[in-house]
Amino acid sequence: MSTTFSVRLDEETKDRLERLAKSVHRPKTYLCAEAIKDYIEANEWQITEIKKAVEKADKPGAKFIDHEEVEAWLKTWGTKKERKPPKCA
Repeated sequence: MSTTFSVRLDEETKDRLERLAKSVHRPKTYLCAEAIKDYIEANEWQITEIKKAVEKADKPGAKFIDHEEVEAWLKTWGTKKERKPPKCA
């Protein structure tokens, strides 16, 4: 079952949506619904993964690598002086 609600768009976005709908031969409402579904899916996934990572980090004995160590290591990638990955503390 579906439901209806209103969305306020600026004129430029509305015009772009109309052009896109015409070019793909789909209604604007279809494109909006698909965009909202995709946005929710992407953000739900991200929030879920963040929560899992926080739970893992909060466990006793969790190990970490300092950001600076990882950054320094990554800067060597593809160079003749490429370092080995840092170890967890």
